Amino acid sequence: MKLNVNQALYTRDALSKALYNRLFDYLVAEEYMAENIKWTPIDYFNNKIVCDLIEQKKPPGIMSMLDDVCATMHAVSEGADKNLLQKLQGLDSEYYIGNDQGFILFHYAGKVDYSIDNFCDKNRDVLFQDLIEMMQTSECDFIRKLFPENLKDAKKGRPTTAGGKIKTQANLLVEKLMQCTPHYIRCIKPNETKKPFDWEENRVVHQIEYLGLKENIRVRRAGFAYRREFLKFMNRYAILTPETWPQWRGDTLRGIKHLMDSVNISPDQFQLGTTKVFIKNPESLFLLEEVRERKFDKYARVIQKAFRKYYAKNQYYKQRLEASDIFLNKKERRTHSLNRNFVGDYIGLDQKPALLALIEKKERIEFAETVTKFDRRFKPMKRDLILTSRHLYLIGREKVKKGPHKGAIIEVVKRKIPLQDIQKIVLSPLQDDMFVIFVQNQYENLLESVFKTELISILKKRYQEKTKRELTVLFNTKLEYNVKKDGWRGGRQKQVEFHTGEGNNALTKIVGKCLHVYIGSGLPSDSRPNMEVSRNKPRNKHIGKSSGRPPPPSSKPPMHKPAPPSSKPPVHAMKGSSKKNMVTDGPKPIKPRKLINNNFMDSAPNGSQKTAAEIENRPPKPRNPPPPSRPQKPKPQMKPPPKPALPTCRCLYRYDPQNTDELAFEEGDIIEIIHEGKLILLPMILYFSSVSR
Repeated sequence: MKLNVNQALYTRDALSKALYNRLFDYLVAEEYMAENIKWTPIDYFNNKIVCDLIEQKKPPGIMSMLDDVCATMHAVSEGADKNLLQKLQGLDSEYYIGNDQGFILFHYAGKVDYSIDNFCDKNRDVLFQDLIEMMQTSECDFIRKLFPENLKDAKKGRPTTAGGKIKTQANLLVEKLMQCTPHYIRCIKPNETKKPFDWEENRVVHQIEYLGLKENIRVRRAGFAYRREFLKFMNRYAILTPETWPQWRGDTLRGIKHLMDSVNISPDQFQLGTTKVFIKNPESLFLLEEVRERKFDKYARVIQKAFRKYYAKNQYYKQRLEASDIFLNKKERRTHSLNRNFVGDYIGLDQKPALLALIEKKERIEFAETVTKFDRRFKPMKRDLILTSRHLYLIGREKVKKGPHKGAIIEVVKRKIPLQDIQKIVLSPLQDDMFVIFVQNQYENLLESVFKTELISILKKRYQEKTKRELTVLFNTKLEYNVKKDGWRGGRQKQVEFHTGEGNNALTKIVGKCLHVYIGSGLPSDSRPNMEVSRNKPRNKHIGKSSGRPPPPSSKPPMHKPAPPSSKPPVHAMKGSSKKNMVTDGPKPIKPRKLINNNFMDSAPNGSQKTAAEIENRPPKPRNPPPPSRPQKPKPQMKPPPKPALPTCRCLYRYDPQNTDELAFEEGDIIEIIHEGKLILLPMILYFSSVSR
C-alpha cells in the first residue's frame, strides 16, 4: 500500500529497529565473552524506546490512543484531534514533548515535529466490511479482483485503522528480518538537479544524520567485520602458502598465524578465539581474498598451459593423421617425411618483403615453399609456391632489361591460380615428390615439392572451404598434361612415367616427349604417423594467426644427420638446377649426400638411431699434435700518406660563415686549394694542422 509521510516515518523507525537489533546481535557480547575476545563496548542510542512509545499497548502508546479516539468518533470528526492531543499530554517519556499544535519525538537521528491536524481523519478506515462485501458481489470480474479481502477470517468487532495496519505490516516485516541476515543499504541523494558532479554537502550531511549512518559506523568500528571457524578459515585460505596447501600438518592456530604472517597482517588486526578467528577491518579480509584470487589465477594458468599443450599435441597429431589419410593405401611414404613436423613457412616470408608485396592484401598465407617446376623441355627451375586462403602463387625471378634498375633481379608472379579453378591433383603411387596441378580451361604445371603432403593437405582444406566440395586427388604411374602455349609452337601434351628403381633419390631420363622417373621403394602405402612428436620442435611460431603472415624458419644451426637428399628443403635460385641430375642412358646409382637437416625435417625417434648419451660417451678420436709455432716477423709500419700535391694556404684570421655555401676556418688552419677563380665557388678540403703559427 502507498504510505504517507507519517506512515513512512513509522515504517522506517520499525525497520531501523530490526536492523540495529540484528547489527548488534552480530556483535553480541556473549559471543565475544565465549571466544575470549577483547573488545570495547559502544554505547549507542537504542531506538526501541521510541518504538515502544509509539506502538506499545500497556501503558498505551501514541498509536493505541489514536485508535481509541477514532473508535469513539462518529460522523462528525470535529474536536477529535484536540481530544487526542489532550490524551497525549498524559504520556510520561523524556522523548516526548507536547505543544498546542502537535508534539515532538526524539528519534535516534534527532527531533521530529508532528502536526496534530487531521490526524484522526487520516487514521480512520471508512471502508467498512459491508462495502467490501457489496463490491465482491459485483458482476464485473475486474471489480471483484480489486477487493480480494477474505472477510470470513476477519474478526468481527472494531474496524481496522491505518495505524493498526501499519503496525501489523511493520511487525510482519521485522519478523521476517529476524529470520534472515539483512543487507544494510542506504542510498544518498547528492543533489536536486539530477546532474553528475553536482554535490550539495548540506543535503548529504542531513541525510547521513537522519539515516543513522553515524551510529552504524561507530558500531561497526567497535566490533569485528569478519569471523569464521578455524577449520573453515584454513580450508578457504590454505592455498596462500605452500606450507598449508594442500594440507596443513600441525596446530590449527599456528597455521592461521602463518597465513596472516604470509600476507603481512599485523596482530592487532585479528584475534583468535576458542573456535573462531576474528578479523577487525574489512581491508584485511579484502587482502586475503585478493591474494587467494591471485593464487587461483596462477594455478589456473598452469592448468591451462598443460591442457593447451595436451590439446595442441592431439590436434597436431590429428592434423598429421588427416594429411596421411590422403595417401593411405595409395602412395608410398618417405621415411623422414612420415612423422616430420608441419611448419608452413619454409621460405621465411617475414624477411622477404618483396615476396609479400606480390600477395594481395587481406590474404592469409597458409603455406610457402620453394618448389621445382619443370618446363616444356623438362628443364627444372625454382619457383616460390605460396598458398593463401584464395590463390595459389608461383613466383619466379627475372632480370630487369630497361630503366634505372637495368640488370637487377626482381621477383615476379609467374602464375596466379584461384583455388576454385583447380580441377584436380595427380601424383604417382611411388615415394617421389612430383605432382601435376590441373586447372580448368588452362595449362597444367609439373612440380616437385619435398613437402607435398603438407601442401596438398592444406590445399584440400582451403579448397573445401572455398568451394564446399572435395578436391580430387588421383594416383597413377603415368601422367599426361598440357604445357603452356609458346607462340607458334602452341600447347603440347607431355607425359611422365614412374618406374621402380633403386635409392631414395629420383633419377630422370628424357625420351622424346616423355619424362621417365626412377625411384626406389619407400615405406608401405598403409604407413601412418606415430603419436610421438619429434623432440626437436621448431622454436618459432611459423604461421601467426594475428598477423596473417608466417614468420621465417628458425635460424638456429641445424644438426647434421645422414638422410636422403630429396628431403632437403629447397633454397631460392633464379634458374633451375643444372643437367647433372638428368640421365640419358638409364638409371644409375648415385652416392648419398649429407643433409643439413632442419628442425622441421626431424622424424620420430626410432631404435636404429643413437641417443645423445651414446654420442657423448664415445671415446674421443686421437688427434695429431699441432706443429710447433714459428716466431712471427714484425709487421712493417704503415707509411704516412703522401702530402697533397695541390697548393695550400694558411689562414691568418678566423672566419665564421654567414651563408650555407661558405667555409668556416680558424686561424692557422691549412686549406688545400682545388680551383682558383673570381666568381666560381667550388668545394675545398680543409686540413687542421698543428703547425706553429
